[in-house]
Amino acid sequence: MARLPVTGTPPSADVVAAYGVAGEPVDLAGAWRVGALVFKPVEFLPETLWRADVLDALPVSSRFRIARPVRAQDGSWVTQGWEACRFVLGEPDVRRQDDVLRAGAAFHEAISGLERPAYLDLRDDPWSYGDRVAWEELPVRAGPVGLELLEPLVRARRPVEPQSQAVHGDLLGNVLFADDGLPPAVIDWPVYWRPPSWAAAVAVADALCWYGASPELAARWSHLPEWGQMLVRALIYRIVTDDAATWAPGHVAAYRRAIGIALPYAEDAHG
Repeated sequence: MARLPVTGTPPSADVVAAYGVAGEPVDLAGAWRVGALVFKPVEFLPETLWRADVLDALPVSSRFRIARPVRAQDGSWVTQGWEACRFVLGEPDVRRQDDVLRAGAAFHEAISGLERPAYLDLRDDPWSYGDRVAWEELPVRAGPVGLELLEPLVRARRPVEPQSQAVHGDLLGNVLFADDGLPPAVIDWPVYWRPPSWAAAVAVADALCWYGASPELAARWSHLPEWGQMLVRALIYRIVTDDAATWAPGHVAAYRRAIGIALPYAEDAHG
């Protein structure tokens, strides 16, 4: 499943004032809005600082919007463990899966020239662990249910050649759509260094598992490089990240359905 929102205490009045705004924070389920700004607690400082520099310099596009980061009045990106960005209009719509993927493709095209951030080697969280297992940088370790789900995926995994770049690893719930003709907004960017087709496959896998997407969604995007292998790796990534001692039956069934849809693409590519 996608990253869970961070909830808890809102930013203090001192933090809000440091960014030049005032008011009562409004809960956005993982972030807090005050006036024209949105505040989020920093999860991993090197990533926050790198991402802020990149998004601050990113040219405006007619194909997507971003939540542009905002510096505090002292010029820093972070104050007392909080970062801020501009509020952007729109709401996520997980039914608009093809539009999400098109927005992600435009965003990835715009950031394709970035160098690999060194902090990725230091980031240590469940999602980074699942990603490394998916790409054979760490061995597969999981409980009995996780291993059962992973077995056909690991067996189908083959070497791939697509070039990696900075990508958004959690697109489906993090693209906002507005009713006034604005392009979609790409927000809450967890950075990975993988092929763009893998980022698309993660969104498709999420849609298949959790939002009732039809198999035709995977078929419509099967022109992407190494599509079958990207779907395999996307599902390994999610399953390893989600692996727990006790699996809800609905989660197991959802993954089994998505695995059944994904495997033929990997098998077709290798006979």
